[in-house]
This record gives sequence, C-alpha cells and structure tokens, in this order.
Amino acid sequence: MATMQIDHLRSTIRGTVVVPADAAYDTVRKVYNGMIDKRPKVIVRCLDVADVMAALDFARANDLLTAIRGGGHNGGGLGTCDDGLVIDLSLMRGVRVDPEGRTVQVAGGAVWGDVDHATHPFGLAVPSGFISTTGVAGLTLGGGIGYLTREYGLTIDNLLSADVVLADGTFVNVNEHRHPDLFWALRGGGGNFGVVTSFQFRAHPVRNVYAGPTFWPLEQTADVLRAYRDFIGTAPEYVNGFFAFLTIPPAPMFPPELHLKKVCGVMWVCTGPADRAAAATRPVRSVGRPVLDHQGEMPLPAVNSLFDALYPPGLQWYWRADFVKTLSEKAIEEHSVHGAEMPTMHSTMHLYAIDGAAHRVGPSETAFSYRDANWAEVIVGVDPDPAKKDDITRWCKNYFDALHPHSAGGAYVNFMMDEGQERVKASFRDNYARLAAIKARYDPQNLFRVNQNIRPATAVA
Repeated sequence: MATMQIDHLRSTIRGTVVVPADAAYDTVRKVYNGMIDKRPKVIVRCLDVADVMAALDFARANDLLTAIRGGGHNGGGLGTCDDGLVIDLSLMRGVRVDPEGRTVQVAGGAVWGDVDHATHPFGLAVPSGFISTTGVAGLTLGGGIGYLTREYGLTIDNLLSADVVLADGTFVNVNEHRHPDLFWALRGGGGNFGVVTSFQFRAHPVRNVYAGPTFWPLEQTADVLRAYRDFIGTAPEYVNGFFAFLTIPPAPMFPPELHLKKVCGVMWVCTGPADRAAAATRPVRSVGRPVLDHQGEMPLPAVNSLFDALYPPGLQWYWRADFVKTLSEKAIEEHSVHGAEMPTMHSTMHLYAIDGAAHRVGPSETAFSYRDANWAEVIVGVDPDPAKKDDITRWCKNYFDALHPHSAGGAYVNFMMDEGQERVKASFRDNYARLAAIKARYDPQNLFRVNQNIRPATAVA
C-alpha cells in the first residue's frame, strides 16, 4: 500500500501498524496453527477501542478484506488473511474483577490464563475451555465448552454484556435489554457481527478442583467408552470428564514405562470435596484394568494450563468436529479402529460432555443451537513437523468420515476448518435464518466474513 496511506493510519492509532517491509512482520503475522501461512497487507495491533474504530475506517476506505484476531488460537486460521487487513487485539488483555458482584470485565485480546490469574485470588472462575492460551473472544463467541460446562453452562450462558465496534465503525454496548438481537447473535454466532472489545461475565465460586486422568490400554476402548457413555449423562453436575485417545507424552508427571504409549482415557475435573468426587467417578474408573488412575486436588488455573506446554504455538494442526447425541455401538466400533491409528504423539480425539446446565437453555435462546447434543467431538491431527502435514490431515479426515454418519450433523464452530457454507448452516441449524437477518442489519456488506461466515439475509436469497 502507499506509504502515505500507512503513515496516515499510523497517525490515527495508539497501537502499532505492521506491513511487509517491517522487520517485525514475519513474527507478528504468525498464528497459532503452523499450517496457516498467510500474508496480510497490513496488521493493526490495537491498544484500545479507538484503535479498532480507526482500523475499521481504514479497511472500509480501502476496500480491504478484514480478519479479526483475538488473543488465542483460532485453529482454523480464520484470524488472518492474504492481501488484507488484520485487526489484532492481542495487546488488549486487561481483566477487572468485581468480587462482591461476582462479575469479571475482560478485554477482547485476553486469553483465559489472564482471566484465571485475575479471578483465582478471589475464589472465583468463569467457565472457559481446556487450555489457558485459548483466546477469550474466540471461545466465547463460538459458545464456550469447557471443564465447568455441566455445572455452570457454556461460557455464553455466563455472558452478561459486551462492547462491540460494528462494521460501520459505531460502538455499542449490548446485553439482554440493549440491542438484544445482537446480544443473542453474539452468543454462539462467532465473529460475524462486529469486533468485541470487552466482555462482562458472571463468575462462580470455584477455587480448587479434583482432577486427573484415568488411562486404559487401547484394547479396552469399547468397554471404557460404553461405561463413560452410560455414566456421564446421569452423573452429578459437579462431575465432568472428557474421553480421549492420546499418546502419553514423555513428561515427568507420567511413569517412564508409559511414555509414548497409545491409550484411551478420561480426564476428570470435578468441583466439590475430593472424597465426594472420587466416589462419584469410581463407576468408570473401576472399569477394566487402568494403566494409570491418578487424581488429586489442585487449583483450577493449574488444570486449565496442564496442556499448554504440550500444544505451544506453531504446531501443524488439522481439525474436524461434530456434535454427538448418542454413542451407538457402531460409533464405538469406529472410534476403536481410528483412535488406535493416531499418526503422531500430539494427535488426539476428545469427546467433551455438554449436558447438565448447558441443556437447561433452549436451542433458540442463544445462537448456539445444539443444546440437545450430549458431546462435542473433535479430531485433531497435530505435529511440529510440516512434513507430517499430509499424514495428520489424512488420518483426521478418515476418522471424521467414519464417524460423521453417527453425528448430530453440525459442529462446534470453534473446532472447524474452512469447510464451506453448507457446513456452516448445518452448525447453526434453525438459528441460521435469524442470524442471517441480524447480519443484514449490523453488517449488510459482510465486512466480517473471514470466519465461519453467516451471510446477510439479502445475500442468502
């Protein structure tokens, strides 16, 4: 772009503007997924709401494809773009806790580790995800599935309000009473409707949890999956645990004889007293012959960061996902086959429970429509070596193709690659038409389209 245009942009913001000629460009343009290698024309690293407004003004004036990048992952690579503008919020990481009101104000570029750091001293927590480096904005706007879902609902079920810069550059604060249609859409509709610069959440009294894994040999997969399926939906809501296929990493926390062994397992996270949680999870933990069964009390932030070191930025990632209502015998058979074929140590499959409190919200009460699903399934091929890209992608696709016929049809948008418009519609189901109408009101030109895109209603017809 012309130097004069860039100089003018730099003069309008407090943050930094990075272009391909700058020494920092190759560092700043990198995203979490090393498989994504895009080259935007301009990256604006915002420090405040005024910077976001200025960046959007610049995008509109220069007709630039625009991507919004929060502070975390976006495994599908939709936080960046080629030949366009990236609005990077990752420097906006402030968190303010109101311990009396049990609310938390979080800036749009924060990650969940920032929130945990701020809330834990007060004995509070906001329902989040599974890795502390995940961005608050991305996880929230997609719905927010995590360790506390069964007891306290999705992250969006705890969202009280949000500050949003709209496509035309105007600023609004939204909640159930101000712009209620937009507030509805933000709760699960992804980054389709504006740049969210701040979130206000309800927090809950959670300090420590009872957590840890139970691992079994792969030959016991079917028995473990059946037991887990039959248990988790009727377990007390303070009990949570996700089923996984994994390769035990060579980390000091695991016995050396188990290092690099492929297993199936459940990662338990329960609130409440340890003895109560241990008794509640015993029906699954006692199945078969576990090779490791170790749980204990630990701070919630420690649990949320357990996998951070295993999944640092820059690994190659390929994701596929589905919502699941029932685990049929045929599905368990397919899981047993494909889970055993994990191609690399980092590759895995998780089944996250999303019942309990999440089911007490109706499918049309928020944009997140799969309130009748019992699990969110995600299959990820992961490895640090770019040469393994084809191997991890092939395994992931084959696994997905085998299990998709047993799914509910759509997927959690935070676990999707760029998979086409029909897949997006399937993931919002009956809520898509309403979302498209709200999109037409707040972003009629579809400026915010580098995402799991909801097209304006006029473009749908």
